[in-house]
Amino acid sequence: MSSTGVPSEVVVVGIGADGFESLPASSRSLVLEAAVLWGGSRHLSLVPAVPGQVRVPWPSPLSDGLPSLLREYAGRPVVALASGDPLVSGIASTLLDLGAPVRVVPAVSSVALARARMGWSFESCAVVTVVGRLVARVLRECAPGQRVLVLSSDASTPDALASLLASSGWGASRLTVLGDLGSSSESSVSGVASSWSETSPALNVIALEVAGNGLASWAPGLPDDAFENDGQLTKRDLRASALARLMPAPGQLLWDVGAGAGSVGIEWMRSRPTCRTIAIESDPERAARIARNASALGVPDLQVVEGRAPAALSGLESPDAIFIGGGATREGVLDTCLAALRPGGRLVVHGVTLETEALLAQAYADHGGELTRVGVETTAPVGTFTGWTPARAVTQWAWGRAEN
Repeated sequence: MSSTGVPSEVVVVGIGADGFESLPASSRSLVLEAAVLWGGSRHLSLVPAVPGQVRVPWPSPLSDGLPSLLREYAGRPVVALASGDPLVSGIASTLLDLGAPVRVVPAVSSVALARARMGWSFESCAVVTVVGRLVARVLRECAPGQRVLVLSSDASTPDALASLLASSGWGASRLTVLGDLGSSSESSVSGVASSWSETSPALNVIALEVAGNGLASWAPGLPDDAFENDGQLTKRDLRASALARLMPAPGQLLWDVGAGAGSVGIEWMRSRPTCRTIAIESDPERAARIARNASALGVPDLQVVEGRAPAALSGLESPDAIFIGGGATREGVLDTCLAALRPGGRLVVHGVTLETEALLAQAYADHGGELTRVGVETTAPVGTFTGWTPARAVTQWAWGRAEN
């Protein structure tokens, strides 16, 4: 969004659960002297009446209505109210993403209050927001002994999280639901996920102490049986090899082309919370399976595009990395992927047929990079003895685009 279509400044003032009077004098002055005040209905009701002040509640749904609201007040200064620290899963982050000139005046965040109540240091816990998002995002952070603060959507989040943990091998985890933090009605209730039956307030943060035997690893190469699949799966040793060359980095986007079970794209996202994947798969059943695998493994925000490359690649956001696990010999697929990569991007292609191997050998001759043939053998019974069983060899071509 152009800066000409937004207010001249949006000052976002954080307000705690203890209300307007708890704000420092400087913050109260900003709010009371504002010509235009935005905020949720609850926050707006906390502020004393000001003659002539225009008060505008956030539109619903927010994501659809906010751009129009910004345009309506283009060129004018605005003050907005938000809970706690507006940059902790808050409205200030959304406004910044939309190109608004934002100045933040924070109050104490719910995260800071939750850590204080639990006695958890900053470096000893992770934070996951499920505000307006799928609760399955918490699964990525689960490992024995891990501490996680979960920012809830509403009163139903603790029940949903407890059920998810119990069904994912983490039923022994302890949940402490901290309600209305910083207010006179602050509450705390604890229990174990597998037997959770508590009632939670609408405003809550969940302090999660993870215990159990669920899947816990951020290293590439999860066990093959972690993925629901019909045989179209990049096996763990080859997956680890591909990801080592794709080199996931924070905030970067992967195209997983011919995604099959989605394993490479899922592990790309598991490597860092901000990594993103678009999985392209032409088979409807496999596309649905990818989404199920992504949710089960803690990355439900993975985007699935049902379609056949190269046509299905048209209009997608340019990627930082591309993995082609199937369909490389289809006309236009490799050329389209090579052209789509951002500067500094990485491409990895796997092939098991002579035709794909010939294509990759020619690509290596034309562009350079790294051409590797990977063979993996695993043990299996041979009568009453044990012997080696070779898997089908895979040719792997890895290439990187130079930085501009």
